[in-house]
Parts: sequence; C-alpha cells; structure tokens
Amino acid sequence: MLRSSALVAAAVATALAVLVPSATGRLSPAQFPVTITTPSGKVTVERKPRRIVSLSPTATETLFAVGAGPQVLAVDDRSDHPASAPRTRLSGFTPNVEAIAEYRPDLVVIAYDPKGLSSALRRLGIRVLHHDGARSFAEAYRQIRQLGLVTGHAREAKALVARTKARIARIVRASRPTGRRLSVYHELDPDLFSATSKTFVGKVYAALGLRNIADAADATGTGYPQLSAEYVIASSPDVIVLADSVCCGQKPSTVAARPGWDRISAVRTGSIVRVHDSIASRWGPRLVDFFRAMSAALARLRQS
Repeated sequence: MLRSSALVAAAVATALAVLVPSATGRLSPAQFPVTITTPSGKVTVERKPRRIVSLSPTATETLFAVGAGPQVLAVDDRSDHPASAPRTRLSGFTPNVEAIAEYRPDLVVIAYDPKGLSSALRRLGIRVLHHDGARSFAEAYRQIRQLGLVTGHAREAKALVARTKARIARIVRASRPTGRRLSVYHELDPDLFSATSKTFVGKVYAALGLRNIADAADATGTGYPQLSAEYVIASSPDVIVLADSVCCGQKPSTVAARPGWDRISAVRTGSIVRVHDSIASRWGPRLVDFFRAMSAALARLRQS
C-alpha cells in the first residue's frame, strides 16, 4: 500500500489505487491537498472544491454519479445528463474564458483544450483538470477515480467503478457468442463515418465478441474512417448501430430506404440498434447502458 500523499499521483496514473491508508491500515478517503497525474500533467487540489464548472459532458455525468453534483455550479451546453445538471450556454468547443471566470470556479474540468483554454484559465488563478477522451476501459475508470479523488468523493468513485466493472462483466458473460462471430457496423453520422476497434466505442464491440467491419477500411489509422455505401453493403454486417438517431434523425426505416441497403443482413433481420448519441459517445457511468443495449440486440438476433 502507498503511505505518502506524494505517491498518490503515481497510484492514480497506474489505476492501482485512489485511496490512502489510514493509521489503522484501513482505506479512507484521501485528505486534501491531493495530486493526480493526467496525460496533460499533474494537478494539485489544495482543498475540496465548492464551485466546479464542467465543460465535459462525460465529466458532468461522472461528477453527479460520484456524489459531487452539489459542488457543480455550471456545466456546458452539451451536458444533457443528468437532467438536474445546471446547464448553461458555456461551450467546451468554443469556450469564452471571461464567461467561465464569471462563475468564480475553484475547479474547471475540460475534455478539450481549444486555443489555450487551460493556460488562459490558469493565468487567472483557476485550477483546471483536463480529461481527454478515454481510449480504453481502464482509462475511463481511472478518470472516474481521479474525479472522485479531487472532489472529495474517492470512496464513492471507487464503488462506482467496482459496480460498473461487475455489471459489464455479467453482460459480457451472458452475451459472448457460442457460434458464428457476428459483424457490426457503427454509424457516427449519415456520411458513414464509423469507429474501429482502436476506439473506445470499438472496444465495447470487441468485448462482446463482435467483428467490426470498419477495421479493414481504416487505411489512415485514425480509428474513424469514412466508409462507402458500397463497402457497407458488400460487408453486409449482422448488426447496425445508429449513433446518429438524435443528431440526424436516423432510424431503421431511413437505413432500409437507402439504395441497396435492403441486401444487408442487419436490414433483412431488423438488427438495427438505436443507441442515444450521448451514450455512444461518452465514456462515463452510462457505459453500462451501452453494453445493455447491445446485449439486448444480440439476444434478439440470436433468437430470430
């Protein structure tokens, strides 16, 4: 076990621990100040933050899930979950430093750092925590633990991670294929941009034993190739996942109406899954909902 606050950052960075042992040897929530290490550097929080601004929809969901909701003063215009989050016109993509500073935050959480946002906020004496998009489940869990640690909810964050892992493990055990490996096409938008197994969303499909048709089409290695209609039709995926139903109004009937798509296996069997855009694009507590939606779709397909 780690025995000094100086080592807390290393523990969090390696996802080995987020709690500090007490004198009795039992785990207790880390006391402030705390220091964490993120890919963008170390962040030290001297005292429990009371005025948090979240410019990251994923972080917003996590903050409320670990019990830090009452400390959140304002969230960005894309933070639509939970409904009780204090949504504002603040933007995480085109941020206004002055507008953020008007809230007098003692912690700002961001998922993007456009135009030197973090540097500008730090020059005003505002502490910034930058959590970029997670690329793995381990990284997503680490971010949850870190948000719990810096807000004084380490114990709750640890419990949330444990519950999430256990629920996903049960879903995966019940959903893993016993016969032919099914294929999947994940649609980000009607222009047919998709996500490969290198991405966070792609790892959900890999965990469920699905073969991602986008993998073979990612010539540039970005993880987000644009597929052609001809490619999707020829691949004839067993499952189509629409992550563009909210933004772009896509649904099974619009997919079936596309020229030639009636020949695709998923269209013929009705194995088209609509996953709310936000659930399919965030790596926080609702990851379990994504797994549940896919598990239910696979169960229906195997029963048909």
